[in-house]
Amino acid sequence: MNDLNDKLKDILFGSDNIVFFGGAGVSTESGIPDFRSADGLYNEEYKYPPETILSRSFFEDNTEEFYRFYKNKMLYPDAEPNNAHTALAELEKRGKVKAVITQNVDGLHTRAGSVNVLELHGSALRNLCMICNECYPLEKIIRSDGIPYCSCGGVIKPDVVLYEEGLDPSILMKATVAISEADVLIVGGTSLNVYPAAGLITHYNGDKLVLINKSETSYDRYADLIIRESIGCTLYNCI
Repeated sequence: MNDLNDKLKDILFGSDNIVFFGGAGVSTESGIPDFRSADGLYNEEYKYPPETILSRSFFEDNTEEFYRFYKNKMLYPDAEPNNAHTALAELEKRGKVKAVITQNVDGLHTRAGSVNVLELHGSALRNLCMICNECYPLEKIIRSDGIPYCSCGGVIKPDVVLYEEGLDPSILMKATVAISEADVLIVGGTSLNVYPAAGLITHYNGDKLVLINKSETSYDRYADLIIRESIGCTLYNCI
């Protein structure tokens, strides 16, 4: 493990154009469960499959049931940034990391101090009225009894990308450009099975692809360095 850490340190300190692409595994060390592991959210049993509940059509047709699941299983207001978030914010402050691209909606990268964060799937911290577009904080959702409503009477929807919805084209373009121009691409805590987000790494043109993930991914054969350890410990020990 020390040899791998040394290699990662050499890569980090030899570049000032690093992009980090992360998934649910980045936040598991903050106590937020992932989705697709053996004990993840998608392997629990509910009246409806989570993929169905977290779809746009289900939100529109069964709003109250959507919010019952969403509040119980998707929101972790007490979660704190972990060592991975802290390390990436510090590397950005040092001029090393140019962008953090995340599939997570928990807002922990921003809370840790990262500035250029591209949230592919939106953020649970933002919630928009479907009529007047008024923005509400997470507390509004948590404190609402049942369906949260705006003062104008409109239903409030989390500013997260649900199944059947497309990614924000402007965020997608920024992520594509950042990855294509990066000298180093670090991918952490993601199975790389969720598209179109996972397809972004095909735009990487460099020769220093680092994968930090406890399980294998379909991109392992392209990686220049693979680390099967904790993302938080790995990154924090390298700064």
